[in-house]
Amino acid sequence: MYNNTKIAKAVRLAVMFGASATAAMSSTSFAASEESAEQIEKIEVTGSRIKRANIHSTSPITTISAEDIKVSGITRIEDVLNEMPAIFADQTSGTANGATGTATVNLRNLGAVRTLTLMNGRRLPSGSPAAGGSGADINQIPAALVERVEVLTGGASATYGSDAIAGVVNFIMKKDFEGVQFEYQNSFYQHNNDHTDMQRAVNDVGFALPSSNVTDGDANDFSLIIGSNTADGKGNVTLYATYRDIKAVTQDNRDYSACAIDIDSSGQRVCGGSSTIAEGRFTDFGGANDGNSFDYMVQGDQFVDRAGTLYNYGPLNYFQRPDKRKTFGGFAHYEINEFAEVYAEASYMDDRSVAQIAPSGAFFVTDSLNCDNPLMSDQQFDAICGSHGLTASDSQTVYVGRRNVEGGPRQDDLRHTSSRFVLGVRGYINDDWSYDASANFGSVAYLETYRNEMSITNIKRALNVKDVDGVATCQSVIDGSDPNCVPWNVFEEGGVTQDSLDYLIKKLYSRGDTKSTQLTGFVSGDLTESGFVVPGTSTGAGVVFGYEYRKESLNLEPDDGFTSGDGAGQGGPTSGVKGEYSVTDLFTEFNLPLIEDAAFAQELGLELAYRYSDYSVEGTTDKSTDTYKVALNWAVNDDVRLRASYQRAVRTGNVRELFAANTIGLFNWTDPCGTDPTLTQEQCARTGVSAENYGSANLISPAGQYNSVSGGNLDIRPEKSDTISLGLILSPSFLDGLDITFDYFNIQIEDAIQAKGAAIVHNECAVDNLQSSCDLINRNPNSSALWVGQDSIIDTNSNIGFIETSGIDIDASYELSLNDMGDIRFNLVGTYLMQLDTQNTPGIAIDSCEGYWDRSVCGSSSPKWRSNLRAAWITPWDATVTATWRYFGEVNEFTRNSTTNAIENGPTTLGAQSYLDLAASFNTFEHVTVRVGVNNILDRSPPIVPNAPSGSGNGNTFPGAYDALGRLIHAGVTISF
Repeated sequence: MYNNTKIAKAVRLAVMFGASATAAMSSTSFAASEESAEQIEKIEVTGSRIKRANIHSTSPITTISAEDIKVSGITRIEDVLNEMPAIFADQTSGTANGATGTATVNLRNLGAVRTLTLMNGRRLPSGSPAAGGSGADINQIPAALVERVEVLTGGASATYGSDAIAGVVNFIMKKDFEGVQFEYQNSFYQHNNDHTDMQRAVNDVGFALPSSNVTDGDANDFSLIIGSNTADGKGNVTLYATYRDIKAVTQDNRDYSACAIDIDSSGQRVCGGSSTIAEGRFTDFGGANDGNSFDYMVQGDQFVDRAGTLYNYGPLNYFQRPDKRKTFGGFAHYEINEFAEVYAEASYMDDRSVAQIAPSGAFFVTDSLNCDNPLMSDQQFDAICGSHGLTASDSQTVYVGRRNVEGGPRQDDLRHTSSRFVLGVRGYINDDWSYDASANFGSVAYLETYRNEMSITNIKRALNVKDVDGVATCQSVIDGSDPNCVPWNVFEEGGVTQDSLDYLIKKLYSRGDTKSTQLTGFVSGDLTESGFVVPGTSTGAGVVFGYEYRKESLNLEPDDGFTSGDGAGQGGPTSGVKGEYSVTDLFTEFNLPLIEDAAFAQELGLELAYRYSDYSVEGTTDKSTDTYKVALNWAVNDDVRLRASYQRAVRTGNVRELFAANTIGLFNWTDPCGTDPTLTQEQCARTGVSAENYGSANLISPAGQYNSVSGGNLDIRPEKSDTISLGLILSPSFLDGLDITFDYFNIQIEDAIQAKGAAIVHNECAVDNLQSSCDLINRNPNSSALWVGQDSIIDTNSNIGFIETSGIDIDASYELSLNDMGDIRFNLVGTYLMQLDTQNTPGIAIDSCEGYWDRSVCGSSSPKWRSNLRAAWITPWDATVTATWRYFGEVNEFTRNSTTNAIENGPTTLGAQSYLDLAASFNTFEHVTVRVGVNNILDRSPPIVPNAPSGSGNGNTFPGAYDALGRLIHAGVTISF
């Protein structure tokens, strides 16, 4: 990304131009390399296991140095990665509803499960057994221990095995440290609330606004590193411990998130919300047999017309989740003799985060109310019963939406405890052959406690109330089925008692784990001395032969409150998952220089790689896959180099994708058959909408969430991807210090493993008239709704048609000497996204998401152009000043024309965003370095996303993509001895 030290520049140049021997050196050993070139022997770089003295990468690799991380002032390493143009936000600290408590990497916007995450070239375990947590959790990575991060984009399965569809993120850790280093980093947000239009919208409905100037979101990060070489100089032990504490930010502290925003018919922003309101909503959803439908709320002890009243669910949601993380571990290696060096890695992490959202409630989980309920006033009885010709002995069809404001917001307490151990031996067999054998064990323990949730069962019992000798008594107490029931008085303001809350609120618990075992052994040889040399070249073939065994298991055990679906605000049951699979791999690599020192070919090299994988999955027939790579590296001269590669990568379904049970949950959408329908009556009829319900407001969920059934599928096939990469590297001799790379990438995934998306299933039925999709839609037989009760769209995992993405990466750097004033270095990293296509069913329309966002198809923003430009002034006074310009391009709302099925720009455009960061570091004393900085120094507010999808969206924006909280002020100190 940006490299501001001599070490980091050497790493970048190594990747670009082949001086890769320097790239593998740690910061402590690099200085020694200037004294003795003999220390730079045969090493490997990310993307290949061949050990050579001068390997040139045929795949684009972007490097983030330790100094880059420090300059950013960010304590969460996922936030640093998400600023890279090739990486898109996934699970971040800004996720509230739908948070897993993990932090994951999403290369090329192909999903975290298609990004392989490594530490020192070896896999990290799956981050969480919970849904959405299959990607590796990089909370396990202590930022202070990172020497550099190498990001290789494009398929790399032939080298590393399954999951490297989009590429590899390899964290290279400090493991030859000598001395003692203490670091402390502090940061906080400061924002001026001056969004005029949002303040107007909030004032229009009388909601509260935050103060004009807010300071919040404090983060403190401490780290200690201790390292020492052995007395004989043959080994090293490096130990570390870190502690991080990040405070919560709620959405009521920003004016642009003070209410949930929607767009009205005139195109103006308005505060929306949920119709499950604090006053209680009592409605028949237009189903009255006598034509006299009702929609009431409570004032005092009276029913009055709801008149569209909504609940503002945004302010209590966390905009930044609180987080406390502890890590410790170490790295050690010792050279027994010239043929054997033993090495070990051990790491431990305990991370606890809380996701907070609006209070739970009765989300229309009942459809009947007895007319003799003694908690109702006479006026209320007459409004819903008497005026409809019903007596006290009757029941009325009534759906109740009542927000549990008395019980407080829901809190999902998420704790992950991970451990990882590596033990291996490596060495040279002779001058030409080396070996490496290792065992890698990783596990994650998961504990979830969900607080302030209400029980559907208890809600129903607490609303079924009779008069017993003048005392309101639950029917379940009368008949003995539940003697603990306490009536829930939602018919009178202030009527809810603590006893009723104690009865209604039910904690939910879940626990589980993921485990990963990886056994790897390979030999790497240089066949030069054996005579395997192309005539006219001086370097022979390099080869690797290897074996790998890997076993992955996952177990999730939610309690009965989760599995029964009794949690009122859960959107359906959470089922347990248990499964495992194993894979045995044989792999090989081949690297051969074809031409050396010829006209127009200073060097031409060929790379080949192949991996055979045999999968064993319980309950299915064993599957085998083949992956391979063909690549060319052509150095025309010292100024120009070209590279090209074709790679076949595969990914088998992970445990959740294979074994998860089918359960009902929520998805983000707006029913196109509801109010102001965008589909014709005929199209909606295909999906099960009756003629009388076409265009009805009852089809529209006020919260923008609808029901879908998701789950695993043991019959899914491994997905396959083909990656083509073409690169041009320029280092013009006439302009010393300028380096430029252009890399074109194209990744096409066939038989992609994923759910289509419930909205897409609906569109395939309505617009494409695909009967197989129509069969998956189950609307309510009366109201035709898809958001009440069990009405839903079935959307389980399958092998969809294909996913394809393409674009151009640009990486340019220039170093300019200012003579006595030091040096200034410029670095530009950018990605132009040309294509991001998904075809869910062969023959059906392709969804093209480059330059778009929406709630259900494209999700978070995928701009066509993203870039970062950094300028660093390295002064002669032991100080460095850095300025960074981060640019995030414009995106339009994705919509489809219901007649032509063509993609069109929707009503909301999220404008391009520019952020300016400034930072400086000073060597104040011999052993002390101080850093200060401000990110988003102009305090740019994020673009406002109406009806933002839960998960990727939060607080009316996309927090992982944009700077959601304003100006970040940071300072840090490093003390080394």
